[in-house]
Amino acid sequence: MDSQSPEAMPVFPLPRTGSPLDPPAEYDRFRAEGALKKVNMWDGRQAWLVTRRDDVRAVLASPHFSADPTKPGYPFLTPARAATVKSYQTFITMDPPDHTRFRRMLTKDFTQKRMEELRPRVQTLVDRMIDDLLSGEPPGDLVQALALRLPVTVISLLAGVPLADDAKLVRWSNQRLDLSVDAETSESAGKNMLEYFDELLKSREEEPGDGADMLGRLVIEQIRPGHLDRKGAVHMINLLYFAGHETTANQIGLGVLHFLMNPGQRQKLVASPELVKNAVEEMLRYDTPPHYNACRVATTDVTIGGETIRAGEGVYALLSAANRDPDAFDDPARFDIERENASDQLAFSYGLHQCIGQPLARLELHTVFSTLFRRVPSLTLAIPFEQIQFKRDFYVYGLQALPVSW
Repeated sequence: MDSQSPEAMPVFPLPRTGSPLDPPAEYDRFRAEGALKKVNMWDGRQAWLVTRRDDVRAVLASPHFSADPTKPGYPFLTPARAATVKSYQTFITMDPPDHTRFRRMLTKDFTQKRMEELRPRVQTLVDRMIDDLLSGEPPGDLVQALALRLPVTVISLLAGVPLADDAKLVRWSNQRLDLSVDAETSESAGKNMLEYFDELLKSREEEPGDGADMLGRLVIEQIRPGHLDRKGAVHMINLLYFAGHETTANQIGLGVLHFLMNPGQRQKLVASPELVKNAVEEMLRYDTPPHYNACRVATTDVTIGGETIRAGEGVYALLSAANRDPDAFDDPARFDIERENASDQLAFSYGLHQCIGQPLARLELHTVFSTLFRRVPSLTLAIPFEQIQFKRDFYVYGLQALPVSW
């Protein structure tokens, strides 16, 4: 147990008081002071922060921590987040064996074979969206034109969600991830999404098609044989929809910003297109958009980094802090697309809850960053960096907008 009195413990979440591109400076101090740090939460409880990469991996690999928000002691970031997480249960908030069973129902949608089948279509979409951006007068908002539009379109096509409904679904998704809204707004947005997908699934149960999209395939392979009920399928598609676009959209925006601010790195990428894979890993390491992800609760007493975490105590295994650990990454505050161990990043988490959609995210990121600067070599920021608005109060970190000129 941390020797500090509760009154002396910092309050989590901590703001980014330095550069908006860096995690809170306190993470570096906590990491230097010891393996774990105890913090106060909004509801009067305490939780552990884990900031060292090896310790984060240890928590996420341990069977003694649960991702189930119904377990006593599970930590909630804000009242809005508590309302959101409690409003539905899906495989990412389950422990084995349920987690394993439901996750397996989706693995074929994210195989490398499936990604290669999608690659030409994703390339066509990226080119079309860049064409649309260039057809207008500068400045344009790259977030709306490409960073958000691409992953929303791709996940809608993959899942079988009508593109005409994307605007309201994105609005509800944002309300669910906005930590500054009240619990009622977040809960209402979650309810709206669930009701929407329930109605959509009802229609697909009557006419599933050939199973080419997720909804149709779930009906044919899981619901009709009795492996999955409609409620479970609704929660699954609901999760995949907002998880399938939020993190990637924010990573695209942040990644483009880094290259606009680091012309030397941009020149390297354009001169050596084969660097794109490593560049994407470095973006993921540097930014880690799910900056509050990987919360757990201990199910038994367990020692991590020399500290004993008691059963029922909450833990935040901070992926963004792990990806800036100087013991794991040399000069971690430097954006370097030639970093040799960039692929050691933990942006997609670690262990059995590692992101199932990471092959899709990498496909979209590789396509964007192998195309954008080649096609638009004159792309520049249209406003000073200081005027860029960041999503500081969102569960997934990113940009509100990215005005660019060409």
